[in-house]
Amino acid sequence: MDHGLFGPESVTWRVMGEPILLVGGFRALLMQGLHPRAMRGVAQNSTLMDPGEAWARFQRTTEFVRVRTYGTLPEVERAGARVRKIHATLTAHDPDTGEHYRLDEPGPLRWVHACEVDSYLSVARRAGVRLDDDEADRFVAEWRRAAEVVGLRPADVPGSAGELRDYIEGERPGLYFVPEAAHPMRLAFTAPLPSRLAPLRPVLPALTMLALATMPRWARRMYGLPATPLSDLWASATLKTLHLGIGLVPEQVRYAPDARKARRLMAV
Repeated sequence: MDHGLFGPESVTWRVMGEPILLVGGFRALLMQGLHPRAMRGVAQNSTLMDPGEAWARFQRTTEFVRVRTYGTLPEVERAGARVRKIHATLTAHDPDTGEHYRLDEPGPLRWVHACEVDSYLSVARRAGVRLDDDEADRFVAEWRRAAEVVGLRPADVPGSAGELRDYIEGERPGLYFVPEAAHPMRLAFTAPLPSRLAPLRPVLPALTMLALATMPRWARRMYGLPATPLSDLWASATLKTLHLGIGLVPEQVRYAPDARKARRLMAV
């Protein structure tokens, strides 16, 4: 049977289905926005700045994550080919250097990948999802396959939790808050959801605040936010409480269809 990139034996399938990982997705976007070229590449070539299109773009991003995680190999390849084609045909302008650059430049792609993996792993562990150190390393190594989907060489991205930490630390000197990053952050608080999702509007600001609080202190400072040990404790306690509360919801409601199917396969 074609289980795609990961499969029932993977740490990825066990972790990614947990609803608390939605916070990790928000955190990843906020972390990615601190890379000037990654942020400007998105801002200059997408509907990110159009509030009316923001939800549709978020849905496309979510669908890409779903396909990479649970899709069959042909589904993953089709989705990856679309993304690689888009990246290969678009350019952006860096006003700090005057350069034009392609969106498939490895540096920004590598940062986007690392932020995604780090955010999922960090939120999962702080929320209390069962993950020992060896499993955390396996999770990072498994996501090298996802990096290949967007055009990166697996060997060029971190393969363990330690390598991931070292990579992010090494990138810090080149990170800073660019003016374009302010808009998506504001949009995260005020995104115009479709009418059928209107009950979720009050939830978005809280999710965004929690995602911001889970970021490293240096990243929060770049966003002009307080960064104290107390806020770290608040973020971890809130994640644990939410994860425990969500765990009381019946599985058929708690998990998305793909995650439910994955759990059945893992139990075999």
